[in-house]
Amino acid sequence: MTPENVAPPSSRRRTEDRWLADFHRGDRDTFETLYREYFATVDGAVARVLAGADKETVIHDVFCQLMMRAEVRSAFRGGSFGAWLGTLARNRAVDFHRRRKLEQPMGADPEAFGGALETQSFEPKAEARLLIERFSRTLPEKWQRVFEKRFVEGLDQLEAATALDMSRTTLAYQEYRIRRLLRRFVLQGRS
Repeated sequence: MTPENVAPPSSRRRTEDRWLADFHRGDRDTFETLYREYFATVDGAVARVLAGADKETVIHDVFCQLMMRAEVRSAFRGGSFGAWLGTLARNRAVDFHRRRKLEQPMGADPEAFGGALETQSFEPKAEARLLIERFSRTLPEKWQRVFEKRFVEGLDQLEAATALDMSRTTLAYQEYRIRRLLRRFVLQGRS
């Protein structure tokens, strides 16, 4: 005799199969439950690598990617969902951390570039400015000021958030979205 709160193996398997199908399909109720039950798992995995606003940004990104991208969901085929999600979250945190370490503000010390920034002719600077303005016009209006402060003026996140009178987490999220759009803009320009 099985306890009341434990389904027989065949019934449990059907329930798991249905949950997996709902997950792969992107079912809203499944995601609501998933978020409530696995937030602590994602938070713990990301917290091993990041803290503060960066941690919140990656947690938000993990859940957004799960909801919006079928290819991310399809990577899970069964087994321990918590272990899979924790690994996914940790890997996203590590990637985010690596990208942040590689960032160099546009207003960097010219000597770091062998003085090349100071000796450039007018023409490349004008072309760069036109490209920046063209990209800026593709952004939603509310992100244009973030782009200007972070990417053009080279302020760090805290300085830019203060200058724009917004929270650092809001700025970090907008910056993340701007980076994705900028990457797409640059890659389209190459083709």
